[in-house]
Amino acid sequence: MTTEVPPSSTERYQSVQQSEEFGELRRRLRSFVFPATVAFFLWYALYVLLSAYARGFMGAKLFGNINVALILGLLQFVSTFLLAWYYSKYAAEKLDPIADKIRGELDSGAGRADSVATAASPASTAPAAEPDAKPDSAASSADGSVN
Repeated sequence: MTTEVPPSSTERYQSVQQSEEFGELRRRLRSFVFPATVAFFLWYALYVLLSAYARGFMGAKLFGNINVALILGLLQFVSTFLLAWYYSKYAAEKLDPIADKIRGELDSGAGRADSVATAASPASTAPAAEPDAKPDSAASSADGSVN
């Protein structure tokens, strides 16, 4: 079973996809994600390669029982959290304002189309339920159980 999408929705989303704002959003996202991914992968690969082929270096004790491998391994976690924090900051400053603007434009267009569709539907002419009305005791709840 497939869900039919009204042509107006398809056209709206295609026009957003082809808009200059959406292109800028994708450019900004890619300009962060691709270099950050490459840098992090290289940093991780360096750690793995050093662990495999530079055992003497990685086993060098810095102080007590703490060696280079342990420090670099812990720095993997630190760099992961720093990258996540920096992406969150970057997204909030550079990506979210554009995405919010695009979403607002789509929602305002969707609101007009939905209100027209709702006004034309037979359900909109049905009387509203009284606010003080109590549900029938035999009515089923959202999880399918009977009250």
